[in-house]
Amino acid sequence: MPTISVFYGIMVQMFFNDHAPGHFHVKYAEHKAVIEIQSLEVIQGKLPRRALALVLEWAQVHRAELLDDWELCRQMQHPKPIQPLE
Repeated sequence: MPTISVFYGIMVQMFFNDHAPGHFHVKYAEHKAVIEIQSLEVIQGKLPRRALALVLEWAQVHRAELLDDWELCRQMQHPKPIQPLE
């Protein structure tokens, strides 16, 4: 599973040829979540409140890039790295 961004101990990843809807996976310490790109809703798992807020802030800024990476992964191509939250 390619890692597309890492910031503040948060790792954002996408699977190749994953199921719809478009989403990304987040790991933070022992926590894991799956977040839909369009709605930015957590569709699986749970993150601590502060980590989730950081991920959602990052995802809003980079939504177009996340959608582009989703399409690359659907085509079994390596996604492009996305700038971390600063």
